[in-house]
Amino acid sequence: MKKIIIALFLIACVGFGIDLTDSAENFDSFMRTRGDLSGEEVVYYWSGSIYSFVPGERSRHLFEADGFNIGRLEEYDNGYMLLTREVFVYRDPETGEILNDWYNPFTEDTVDIVHVWNNPVNSYMPREDGDWQFSMPYTILPNGNVSWNLDILLAYPSALPVDTFPEFSCSNLYQGAELFHFFVDEEDLENESLTSVPCNMSWTRFGQWLPWMRMGSRSGYIVYHCAGSKLPGGFDALPEDLKSLVIEEHPEFAEAPDEWVSPNETSWSYFRKLLDSGEIQ
Repeated sequence: MKKIIIALFLIACVGFGIDLTDSAENFDSFMRTRGDLSGEEVVYYWSGSIYSFVPGERSRHLFEADGFNIGRLEEYDNGYMLLTREVFVYRDPETGEILNDWYNPFTEDTVDIVHVWNNPVNSYMPREDGDWQFSMPYTILPNGNVSWNLDILLAYPSALPVDTFPEFSCSNLYQGAELFHFFVDEEDLENESLTSVPCNMSWTRFGQWLPWMRMGSRSGYIVYHCAGSKLPGGFDALPEDLKSLVIEEHPEFAEAPDEWVSPNETSWSYFRKLLDSGEIQ
């Protein structure tokens, strides 16, 4: 009898757990993962490696790299606006130093590096829209962990169509993939007093050669493989050289945006602006 009572108690306790199949709980849980419901700034930092992938050739370790996204949630209409900026820098694969230029082993030319300064990177996430209800895909992992699975498969007209920019582009269509996992503890999600929950993350990206590489229509693409986390210390907890670069070159990236601006910036649209302004020849 005692064992039966204990078993019933455990079943009852499990029943009080968070239900991510419920749209409202799913939405609230992911918002607390991605940001902070209080409106406080959240910084995600990640680092990893970048490789070439060319059919018929061995892959090369092109760069080490790291970056961050600084943002905040703002309640709007039937959900939240996520207002963010993003920085990503390319480092020497052996020394880890932030690079200013790069010897391209494919073209045997030295090119100037254009780091990622994407401002803004905004999104609106509603709780529902007509018959559609928010539901972020997730995987329940062992030991009470949850992985939010965010797969973004991109295909849209390139800001650098190859017809006009053959040196910097391989196509009129930009194609790529951004594959995220956000890892959180189920107990943290169940703690309703937490407006923001601790989170580790992984990010894998497949993309076309970067415009500043000046690879034209050369066959191949780039693979990014990074891991990171939500930083409790925010911007101040970033690596010193990365913080210094931001303060010296683009100090606005030390804070999250305070208003909605569109369209979003990408590496391709930013590079196009540099071309149009004459900063890149």
